[in-house]
Amino acid sequence: MFAEADPYAETLIERARGLKLSQDPYWLTLLHYKPGMTGLRSLVDDPKFFLSPAGKHDPAAEMEATILALFQPPGDETQHAACRFIARAAWLKEQLAVDAARLPVPECRRFKDILNDVRPESVSLIFPSAHINSPASMFGHTLLTVDTAHGSRLLAWAINYTAVTTETFGPFFAVKGLFGFYPGYFSMMPYYTKLQEYNDIEQRDIWEYRLNFTRDEISRLLMHAYEMDQIRSDYFFFDENCSYVLFFLLDAGRPGLHLTDECRPWVIPLDTVRVAQVNGLVVDTAWRPSRASRVRYLASLLHEEERLKARSVARGETPAQRLTDPDVPLERKTVTADLAAEYLQYLYAKKEIPNDTFNERFLQILGARSRMGASGKGVYDIPTPHRPDEGHLSNRFSLGAGLRENDSFVGMTLRPAYHGLMDDDRGYVEGNQILFTEIGFRYYFESERPKLQNLDLIDIVSISPRDDFFTPVSWKVRTGLRQRLGEDGTDHLLYDLSSGAGLAWKIPFAGLVYVMAEAEGNLGGRSKERWAVGAGGSAGLLRSIGDGFKLHLSGRDIYYCFGDSHNDLELSLQASFAYGANGSLSAGTTWRKVYSVRDTEGTLFWNIFF
Repeated sequence: MFAEADPYAETLIERARGLKLSQDPYWLTLLHYKPGMTGLRSLVDDPKFFLSPAGKHDPAAEMEATILALFQPPGDETQHAACRFIARAAWLKEQLAVDAARLPVPECRRFKDILNDVRPESVSLIFPSAHINSPASMFGHTLLTVDTAHGSRLLAWAINYTAVTTETFGPFFAVKGLFGFYPGYFSMMPYYTKLQEYNDIEQRDIWEYRLNFTRDEISRLLMHAYEMDQIRSDYFFFDENCSYVLFFLLDAGRPGLHLTDECRPWVIPLDTVRVAQVNGLVVDTAWRPSRASRVRYLASLLHEEERLKARSVARGETPAQRLTDPDVPLERKTVTADLAAEYLQYLYAKKEIPNDTFNERFLQILGARSRMGASGKGVYDIPTPHRPDEGHLSNRFSLGAGLRENDSFVGMTLRPAYHGLMDDDRGYVEGNQILFTEIGFRYYFESERPKLQNLDLIDIVSISPRDDFFTPVSWKVRTGLRQRLGEDGTDHLLYDLSSGAGLAWKIPFAGLVYVMAEAEGNLGGRSKERWAVGAGGSAGLLRSIGDGFKLHLSGRDIYYCFGDSHNDLELSLQASFAYGANGSLSAGTTWRKVYSVRDTEGTLFWNIFF
């Protein structure tokens, strides 16, 4: 592969063998080696990343090939190993005390120019909140920003790792993502472009966790990011994802950190923020509300008439001059004008109005606002919500008991991820539920045998309230195995798939009220047809009372008109009380009528998050 080896290179290889550098944890980090079923293997899947044909599985072969490559003629300097793999080259030169004067390419001038241009000062871990309408972002996302000496956070550079795909069909997207069919790449871009994407378009609040990395550590981090440019790794949603692979950059920046060894088999972005916290990396945090959050806050300061005026002006239905109505107190006029400006920018970010219309209307609103003078707050102190890392942990174990008709039982449930409707919302989005592979068992004392109660592969609910400015559609989808009451009055394990869509509103003193149309199909059991498909609806009221106490009153009726024809009516009242961040008690009662069989049960469970 290489021209005749330089005798000095052979000497360095012998020195590396003697020091056993190929097994050094930092070398393994730079090459992304992790234990596999047959030994070490790199999680990088791009052949361009390895200089040895055996490099993916052999750290020693890759190290020796790298040393030899450092002594190849310069050629295109940017493609020389000293520049292309600058982080591993820098580390080898330091560990082997390489005489730089004997190297064909003693330093990478291109990287040096980039470093002088970026002038890095600090690095932050960024967590855009969960985006439940996107399968790839429903658990949140993390990226890094490198703040520069230019001062403004907007001019920071964002380092992002993500799957590259044009797939738009949700189920295919999810399944292919689970099994690593998408390539993952690092990218660097101005931070303000990511802010526009997350803050303005996707309505996601952003949390910024500044890390205590020194300039030397940031320089090493950037060197590894530089050598990962255009390098492919297979992207897996639940382990080798945006947050896990990003940790290789931090591990490369600070030798001995090993964050990638502290992650669980399934990696949830919010958990990686907690790993950074536990390792003492975070020095301060900042919250950057989305434009939707700013609109909602400003709207909360106004009366309905003023809110509707701001909306009407932003939509071009009312002239901007109406904002300067002399009969309205100055303080309220300024807030109304600011709300109109924020909402107009939101509409533009969502591409609901063309550029020319936006410019003309925005200047009219700014003109009206400027005529009001400096009165009013201008800059608003939006209350900071609970940080995501302050919320409950992602895994939950539940243990409890109940009574069903006259039969008592004990039960346990294990949930690997993530957040349920009845869990404490502090740090999470109210009305959102994402359950993944929750499994529950019960033991009925009368029958004296355990029973698989449910295995929910996925159970997602998004109850998004509508208001004067936003009109989202609430929806739900669930699939998995669960016990269902049969015509014979006993339980049967069925596979079911259900989905629904509807509307929700947040009513003062009442809570979230929702209605949904639903469809459901199930398969299995001991009925005549062993399958059924039906449709119906559901409605409910979800109410939080103070910190930690929640009530959920709901009703659901599905009429199965195909297969085994029957009706399934269910009424339920659930309550939960959270004590601390990672403990809660939940109780509930449910009444059902399936076919002509009636069934009532009550439960009490103790929940621990870990």
